Amino acid sequence: MRFNSQMCPRFQSAIDLLGKRWTAIIIKALLEGPKRFTEIGHTLEVISDRMLSERLKELEAAGVVLRRVLPTTPVHVEYELTEKGHSLSTVMDAISSWADKWIDEEAAREEQRNQSANG
Repeated sequence: MRFNSQMCPRFQSAIDLLGKRWTAIIIKALLEGPKRFTEIGHTLEVISDRMLSERLKELEAAGVVLRRVLPTTPVHVEYELTEKGHSLSTVMDAISSWADKWIDEEAAREEQRNQSANG
């Protein structure tokens, strides 16, 4: 497949954003619907609050995630995907299908355990 020279920077920018650790999993969690910070953290279990906050800020800056402050006492913050973020559902589905076919489940679990142990 030949890449158009105009397409390569866009493709690389997309891979740079989506390829960061935890980013795709955060998007996948938000595809289920809006969630509060703690709900996302509980879904991912092993991510630190600092890393989750950093990734959510990056996704918000990229226009993929919307941060909404709810007018409650105490104040709650909720995150949800924008239209741009929701458009990634087909990408996430394609990656899931590919992984189901080609990634060994036990090897993936072991890799995840190793990454968690190494921070």
